[in-house]
Amino acid sequence: MRIDQSETPGEQLLRLHLMGGPWINQSIYVAASLGIADQLGDEPQPVSVLAKACEANEDALFRFCRTLAGLGILRAHPGRSFTITELGAALRSDAPNTLRWGIMLHGGETFRAWGEVLHTVRTGKPAFDQVFGRSFFDYLSTNPEYNEIFHRTMGVTDRPPEVLAEYDFSRAKVVADIGGGIGTLLATVLVDNPGMRGILQDLPEGVRGAAENLAGHGVADRCTVIGASFFDSVPAGADTYVLSRVLHNWDDEQAVALLRGIRARLPEGGRLLVVDHLLPETEGFHPALLADLQMLVVLGGKDRTERELEELLAEAGFAVTARWDGPVGTSPRVDSMLEAVPG
Repeated sequence: MRIDQSETPGEQLLRLHLMGGPWINQSIYVAASLGIADQLGDEPQPVSVLAKACEANEDALFRFCRTLAGLGILRAHPGRSFTITELGAALRSDAPNTLRWGIMLHGGETFRAWGEVLHTVRTGKPAFDQVFGRSFFDYLSTNPEYNEIFHRTMGVTDRPPEVLAEYDFSRAKVVADIGGGIGTLLATVLVDNPGMRGILQDLPEGVRGAAENLAGHGVADRCTVIGASFFDSVPAGADTYVLSRVLHNWDDEQAVALLRGIRARLPEGGRLLVVDHLLPETEGFHPALLADLQMLVVLGGKDRTERELEELLAEAGFAVTARWDGPVGTSPRVDSMLEAVPG
């Protein structure tokens, strides 16, 4: 598969993972799950040593490493030894905006859901539910390790969406991050605005680790943490609400219900910020189209165009006042942000 050298190594690896087919997808999943990138450096490592560190069968691991070297993720050396490449370094756990957790997420249980993809096409319902007998978020609630991978993938233990830096929060007194996981996005905003207070809401399993994370950022004393479903109730008391990478998890009916819950809590002059992936309006292929199918097969959710998102907000009683876009590129992870007010 051709690699676009104009892309960063992380973008190249993500494209390879998304578009390389199931065998390539799962080979990269092996590298991510075993932490191969964490074990390799500039000095060639014999596969016998690597197999012990990764608790893997030596011959099987060698054959996967040989394939990963062919893909440019590893570099092969004499004596069945390997080093990591710049491309493969994007899988390191400590790499900036690491891809390790996302590839583990999408190569594991969610990949298995695609085996029943015809169930989704025929019924419109997520295949994940068919395979595992419960919804994705119910599955997370009973599987702490997979729940941790999910929240790492969402970026809550890494940096928040880059587009957020474009917004001026100086007018806000209290910011509520709805569906905010362990609160890295909210913590970032609070650090940059010392006079502000925050409210963090997510499911109980979603906010595990939030107190420690907020304390690590030095903002725990300015933040209230609520472990509850936002479909049951949205907390009052904020003048600015944030939904970051949340609405695309849900179908239109559920998304409107959430937005109306926030609309009912907004005081006069209040604002809503929606950060999400937007589908391109133009014809032709874009990796975001694959991300949209992932949302459908796993969650029953959907990525939306700007027009579709504006229509959704209007149905819930909002009017869009501004838009900001993240860095231009081909990655489906690029976010856009809309500001909306009661309309």
